[in-house]
Amino acid sequence: MAERQFTVWCLLGEKAGDNTQVRALADALSTGYEEKRIVAQPWELLCHLGSGVTLAGIDSSASSDLVAPWPDVVISAGRRNEPVARWIKQQSGGASRLVHMGRPWAPLECWDLLVTTPQYFLPRQDNILHNSLPLYRVNRDEMISAGERLQRSLKGLPRPWIAVLAGGDSGRFVMTDKKAARFGHLAQALATASGGSLLVTDSARTSESAGDALCEQILSPNYCYRVKDGGENPYRGMLALADAFVVSGESMSMLGEAAATGNPLFIFDMDDIAPWCFLAHSYRYKPLSHRLAMRFGARRMRRDIGNIQHALVATGRAQWLVEAGLEEAATALRASGEAAATSNRSASIAEEELQRAADVVRQLVTAH
Repeated sequence: MAERQFTVWCLLGEKAGDNTQVRALADALSTGYEEKRIVAQPWELLCHLGSGVTLAGIDSSASSDLVAPWPDVVISAGRRNEPVARWIKQQSGGASRLVHMGRPWAPLECWDLLVTTPQYFLPRQDNILHNSLPLYRVNRDEMISAGERLQRSLKGLPRPWIAVLAGGDSGRFVMTDKKAARFGHLAQALATASGGSLLVTDSARTSESAGDALCEQILSPNYCYRVKDGGENPYRGMLALADAFVVSGESMSMLGEAAATGNPLFIFDMDDIAPWCFLAHSYRYKPLSHRLAMRFGARRMRRDIGNIQHALVATGRAQWLVEAGLEEAATALRASGEAAATSNRSASIAEEELQRAADVVRQLVTAH
């Protein structure tokens, strides 16, 4: 019997990491999908104080049209798209199945399926699927094309090519200039020990001063991209070409995408050594609001990306970027056979989790 075909809408917002997960799952379903771009209003947070089933929080003139026929499945991620997904289900008479990534603000029972990861504190129950990392699917053609474009800029750089992926502030983690300089120092030490080159990129969340502090430490042969300079971001090309990755530990999406390649992954620890209450940067809005939420918020509303970091290290899919282990790490990078074995294992875990999520969504549709 032929598998039932069904329609899928992907709600896309402003966060690239959320959109990557939504598209990855939709691609894995192999049914085709329609993208709906959602642009939030500045007051969208207020929508969560009421029923949450409303379009009041979106800019309808800038967002995609939301009209019947309604889809069989809506895939969403992020707080801003939650009221939209629930409104669509209401308009469909309850027929549309809602699949949400991460941790929702709305009650857990509002969702047909939640696909979550260790940094959230969601319970074990029938409508929640727990994965080790955010969903990510490699678009082979896109990766090959991005790699080919970047490779022209890497001519003459010795291997191994070590991608340095720098983020910024997130939750309790703050990328100070001092941390950025240490990040650059450790990445440089790894490149020196392995005889390789560094492929460096910052992100939109990296402050200009932190990016400067990082790049000032890079002395080995390198390719360096700064978001502030504009031009095509080589991030996808680095995922395609790098032999290893060093990633600032606050970014769930960068950790997940680097781990999905299966190549050696080194995590730079963004935690502070001194107690947080004695550090001036702890009183910035993001880290302070995160600590208050962790202390006083409901358990399901908490988030700690440190859980993902420790899970990656505990399962052997990553290691900490620390001075003491650099020589051993460099030896592993030069051992191409060992790197290939690690690649096959890690990449297969990412693909298995994605396919498992797709299977559960198919079951949702066929069960109704």
